[in-house]
Amino acid sequence: MAVQSTSYPERRALRLPTWDYAETGAYFVTATTIDRRPIFGEIVERCWHDLVAHYSNVALDQFCVMPNHVHGVIWIRGAGRAGLILLRKDAPTPDRRHGLPEIVRAFKTFSARRINEARGAPGTAVWQRNYYERVIRDDRELNAIREYIQTNPLRWHLDKENPYRTA
Repeated sequence: MAVQSTSYPERRALRLPTWDYAETGAYFVTATTIDRRPIFGEIVERCWHDLVAHYSNVALDQFCVMPNHVHGVIWIRGAGRAGLILLRKDAPTPDRRHGLPEIVRAFKTFSARRINEARGAPGTAVWQRNYYERVIRDDRELNAIREYIQTNPLRWHLDKENPYRTA
């Protein structure tokens, strides 16, 4: 019997081609469920907060869980190109630095495993293949992103992906 392969559309590169995503700084991340299914809850939030136990170079900032996506700010700590990006002054230098792709991959893997255990569906896809990220360049941008994340649940009733949208 022939195995039928699933065809995926060509993925567009989202990252800055010259940026080292293990570089010290703050990153805004949005990850969405596969087919935008509303399957989130406390499991995803616990997995987010557990990242600091797995990565010594990570500090977490504002975060929110929506029914079918998450938004968060991840700080990567350590030596870097000071002056090019906002730096946390209280961040100790870790022994080993992991880059943003590794950290987001781990978050998606840990949470997918736990979600699938809870619903008795091992190996089922939970997340879309990619994620959105933005290098946060200054305090003004950081504060605007923090406010966006904090107020995001208030706008859910307007979201086009919300099956119960009211407007």
